[in-house]
Amino acid sequence: MTITRLQPEDRLTGAVVHGHTVYLAGQVTDDPNLDAEGQTADILRQIDALLAEAGTSSARLLSVQIFLSDMNDMAAMNRAWDAWLDPTAKPARATVEARLADPRWKVEITGIAALP
Repeated sequence: MTITRLQPEDRLTGAVVHGHTVYLAGQVTDDPNLDAEGQTADILRQIDALLAEAGTSSARLLSVQIFLSDMNDMAAMNRAWDAWLDPTAKPARATVEARLADPRWKVEITGIAALP
C-alpha cells in the first residue's frame, strides 16, 4: 500500500495517509498568543485543511486526542470544539493534561480519520 505524507516539516509530517486511514500529527496553534478557545479554533481549522488535502473531512474522524497544558482550559476548549463538531459524526475522544513543548501552547490535538 502507498504511504502519502502531507505537509512535511523538519521532524514530522502534518498527516500520513495509508490505506483508507489518515493519521494526523499533533496540531498546535499558529498564534500562541490566543487563549485556549482561540487556539482550539485555530487548530481545528488546520485539521479541516489537512483532512481536505487528504480527501476526507472531520465527519470521518474516528478518534481524537486532545492535550491541554491546564485542565482549567477544558471549558474554553470545549466551546470551540462544540462550535466545530458535527453532532451526527462525533469521534471517540480523550482529553488529558500534559506539558506541551512550547509553554505558550495551551492545546494540541491529534487524530485518526477514515477516507471515503
